[in-house]
Amino acid sequence: MSRTTPGRRSVNRALSALALTALGVGAVTACGDHDSASPHAASPSATSSASPGSGKAGETQLHMIDNGGHRLAFHVVRGHGSVIVLDSGGGEDSSYWKDLVPRLHAATGATVITYDRAGLGQSDVVPGPWKVESAVSDLESGLRQLGVTKNVTLVSHSQAGEIATYFAEDNPRMLSGAVLVDANLPPLFTDEEIARLVAFSGPQVEAAKKAPDKPRNRQLISTAESFVATNKAYHKAAWPNAVPATVVVSEKTPFDGSPEDAQRWRDAAASFVQDGPRRTLVTAKGSSHDVPKDRPELVLKEIERMVAAQH
Repeated sequence: MSRTTPGRRSVNRALSALALTALGVGAVTACGDHDSASPHAASPSATSSASPGSGKAGETQLHMIDNGGHRLAFHVVRGHGSVIVLDSGGGEDSSYWKDLVPRLHAATGATVITYDRAGLGQSDVVPGPWKVESAVSDLESGLRQLGVTKNVTLVSHSQAGEIATYFAEDNPRMLSGAVLVDANLPPLFTDEEIARLVAFSGPQVEAAKKAPDKPRNRQLISTAESFVATNKAYHKAAWPNAVPATVVVSEKTPFDGSPEDAQRWRDAAASFVQDGPRRTLVTAKGSSHDVPKDRPELVLKEIERMVAAQH
């Protein structure tokens, strides 16, 4: 079988999905919206170390959390009962979910938490290669300092699928379920696919190095530095059977334009669902990799369904 070579657009979408963040030529040197602070974040005077039980219902509160000497911005909309945590993909901060947060809170009454990973939004930069174990530690520390220890529905998009997998392994009793939205899943990362992605990413990484202080460029560079080792290990990771998971896979996949890689993405999602109990596969018809933007009603429905299953 002859190999299909992805076009530039499909390569960029693939890199975005896999945290080798999509950067057009102009985006590398120009300052875009994603380089600004999260638009729903509170002012510094509103920062708090209190638990999510404080504040008025329906209002977003900013909590600055310290973990190992760096601070992370957690944005909390207080509710009751369940807790929904939204984790965005590579290069995106908490503002990615700004349209979905009020709808989720209104529909479920739950506490809704978004956060900025290190180096994004209002969170501190952590120098060096990206480490998934550090990202997991940041999320764990943030939730525990906020007093969140149970009844969590974790919603993870794209690169955050890697964080979700290790978080679920470490904290199965904290999670009541997860919704993995076109997320990176272990079966995808064979040696062959890793090699292809590294080859695709070379020009993007070199372009990003021309403006390394911009948040998306910085994350692209740091992710590239650890990409091979991180994903070779991730290929062996296992989702705990105790935690139910809904996998929402986009119809177009991040590899739209490369049938071979698109099929591998779909096969990885199907394999993940088949490998354990209490897992469901949902296809977002007509959607690009940005399912929360293209099909927000579908994502909302699947999160509501997972939260309702707790009761």
